[in-house]
Parts: sequence; structure tokens; C-alpha cells
Amino acid sequence: MPSTVIISQPPPAMEAQNTQDWASGICDCWDDVPECCFAFWCCPCFACKTSKKYGECLCLPLLDLFGGCVPAITMSLRVSMRQRYGIRGSMCNDCLCSTFCTGCVWCQMSREMKRRNIPIVLIRASQT
Repeated sequence: MPSTVIISQPPPAMEAQNTQDWASGICDCWDDVPECCFAFWCCPCFACKTSKKYGECLCLPLLDLFGGCVPAITMSLRVSMRQRYGIRGSMCNDCLCSTFCTGCVWCQMSREMKRRNIPIVLIRASQT
């Protein structure tokens, strides 16, 4: 008599946080010194790496080089990350930070992704 095995995996969960704030401040470079140095010496390369890790196009941040005075890509990825992780904030704050602290914004987003990244292991089970 054949038996059927049904395996269901719970949905992926993010790390629980007590607050809805960023895990680190905009100028918390001491939390990850190597990444902040990388961002300082080659911000476009660091932004591309971070964008790819976030799931966006690798070269997307390079479009900021052709824009106006507000880096639209940096700002939109920051807004997207705030919404994805449920972080409080405003578009005005995102605009100011992205315009005047671009490298620090990319470092903060990278630290946030590291903190919230929980590897999800998918297991395919079948019975023959």
C-alpha cells in the first residue's frame, strides 16, 4: 500500500526586532569598518555590490551619476528597504540623507541587510 508524504515548510521569517528603527545609525561606521572603508574609497563599486545583494540590477546605482542633485536611485532603494523591513521614516529624511550622506546611506543599508539576513534552507523531500 503506497503512502503519501506531504511536507510543508513554514514561510520565511525575518529576524524579529523590538523597534521599527534602523539597526544602526547613519554614521555608525565602527559597526563595519571594512565596508565603510570600501564605500569611502569607491562608493560606486560599493553601491553596485549592495544593490546586487538587495536583489536589484548590479549597475542600477550608476544611474545616480547621470541624475540631478538628488541621487534618485539611492533614495528609492532606501525607501524600498524601509518598506520591506518595516522601518519608520519619511521620504524627506530619505531625500536629505541620500543627498548629503550618500556613502553613509549605502553603508547603513548594507549593515541592515546583514543584520536581517537569515539563511532560508529549502529542502525538497520526495518518497519513491
